[in-house]
Amino acid sequence: MRNRCWLRIILNDLKSALPDCDTALNYSPSDSGALSTRGFAYLRLNRAGEAILAYDAALQSDPKNARALYGRGIAKRVVGDSSTEADLAAAKALEPNVADDLAKYGFK
Repeated sequence: MRNRCWLRIILNDLKSALPDCDTALNYSPSDSGALSTRGFAYLRLNRAGEAILAYDAALQSDPKNARALYGRGIAKRVVGDSSTEADLAAAKALEPNVADDLAKYGFK
């Protein structure tokens, strides 16, 4: 279900993506990847506050999830949080190409 959620986000079918993320999380509530994907869905829906919460949950499950750190940094930028750069730098330290990889999917 997590992969289907991601695919729906990429295809810009955002209304269907979140229920798929929720279903994936019903099976595995601490799945860092599913939580991070949910964060991306919220971010694409312009719901940055909810994205931050999803990314926080992903990072609680896996503190070294570079995609969650990077996504949280972007979401924090949207809401004007001053800790944006710390998250982005931490993500790049873990995965140097994270920005380029996620830029393909609309992260800027």
